[in-house]
Amino acid sequence: MRRSSTTAALAAALSCFLPLTSLAGQARSVEREISDAVSPLPTGLQAGAAVRAYRDGALAEIRGGTNGMICLADNPARKGFHTACYYQSLEPFMARGREMRGTGMSAESADSVRLAELASGALAVPAPGASLYSISHDDDAFDPSGDAATGMRRLYVVYLPYATEAGTGISATPARDRPWLMYPGKPTAHLMISR
Repeated sequence: MRRSSTTAALAAALSCFLPLTSLAGQARSVEREISDAVSPLPTGLQAGAAVRAYRDGALAEIRGGTNGMICLADNPARKGFHTACYYQSLEPFMARGREMRGTGMSAESADSVRLAELASGALAVPAPGASLYSISHDDDAFDPSGDAATGMRRLYVVYLPYATEAGTGISATPARDRPWLMYPGKPTAHLMISR
């Protein structure tokens, strides 16, 4: 994720991931893939999260889950490090985005199509309170186990479909020093918290 806007951060968090095979040019073990993939989650959610990574061009579950969280492994084909975890009720929404971006569609175009599909009922509206956690870093060899690492960006999202400033008291003005409401009034409205 290289774009500076918070919108771009979310788009990257929802983006399609390709095969995960290396860390600084070396093959990663499945154990390391899992450890890195669950790193955005609070410690209490990590052990029960399902983990997915691309294998032979297809998204595959490399560990089953028990708590409803789904984590996607880093994509070594992209510059830097990025992993994201989200609640299972978001899977249809996330899968649809990956499907469209896999055809070469831009994140912005995919978001427009998903919004229309949400409005028509063809795609389920994210459940209120569904969460997404992500970590990004510019370094391909980044180790997410060190919270003190400089340059690490964390993003936390809580979906609040159709929420507005007036209905929640949460500002819709983007900020890095406090939570804010993105896409107010839309089915994809969500609370953004970044650090």
